[in-house]
Amino acid sequence: MERSVILAEPRGFCAGVERALGMLDALLRECGAPVYALHAIVHNERVVEDYAGQGVVFVEDLRDVPHGGAVVFSAHGVPPSVEAMAWEMGLNVVDATCPLVKKIHAKAVELAGGGRKVVLIGHPKHPEIVGTMGYLGGMGHVVETVEDAERMSATVGGGSLACLTQTTLSSDDVSDVLAVLRRRFSIDPAVSGDDICYATRERQRAAGELARRCPVMIVVGSKSSSNSNRLREVCARAGVDSYLVESAADIPASVLASGCRVGVTAGASTPEFLVLEVAERLRAAGRNE
Repeated sequence: MERSVILAEPRGFCAGVERALGMLDALLRECGAPVYALHAIVHNERVVEDYAGQGVVFVEDLRDVPHGGAVVFSAHGVPPSVEAMAWEMGLNVVDATCPLVKKIHAKAVELAGGGRKVVLIGHPKHPEIVGTMGYLGGMGHVVETVEDAERMSATVGGGSLACLTQTTLSSDDVSDVLAVLRRRFSIDPAVSGDDICYATRERQRAAGELARRCPVMIVVGSKSSSNSNRLREVCARAGVDSYLVESAADIPASVLASGCRVGVTAGASTPEFLVLEVAERLRAAGRNE
């Protein structure tokens, strides 16, 4: 079999990530170090380390930001209670929440204002879910898996339910959860959980197509990145050996030694230079373009 490396297209940074990093760059230029970021600006350890080296201090609690300090909210968004606290503390706030996440927040406010019950499909501890739940004002119930949907009580599901979705999930996973919810409850077709962002869908589509051409797939991304983990799952569903690596150093020795074609993609929070380092390491092991 041809020993080659094929890069998926599209891959890597999405527009929301580029926007968030651009806003952090601008804040650094304007205010100078130190500036603060509430949570990781994006879920990639190398990106966070690089910004820490430039004087960005990453905190998990706004109370760790000094009065009047400059703070950026991550691309994943925050609940309204955090926004209110920041203004009360007199902080210089830069909100780098992805515009697509902001749209979901707006939907949540509208639904909660109308007294609607909402099922929010996603990972309960993910910052995006935490933020959106804050906008639902107690009207939301989080389900992560098909099993969660099966266990959801009839009391929660009484009446017509609206569904919202974390933007970085797998389309297949969301479809499976929605199928259970539709079987068990009345789901409003106008608010049916189709909130996975375009960039996530396109990266999953490209990864799945490439996996049909390559017996081994490598996803470059952080283990803390939801969309990177979902990419690996998409590749694995295609029936090929699939690995999530954070850098070239993490490529399994068995992959380097194998004589097969390798496909490479990257999560939406992964910088391109990490992708190129992985591709170069594979080529150095005897593969061509």
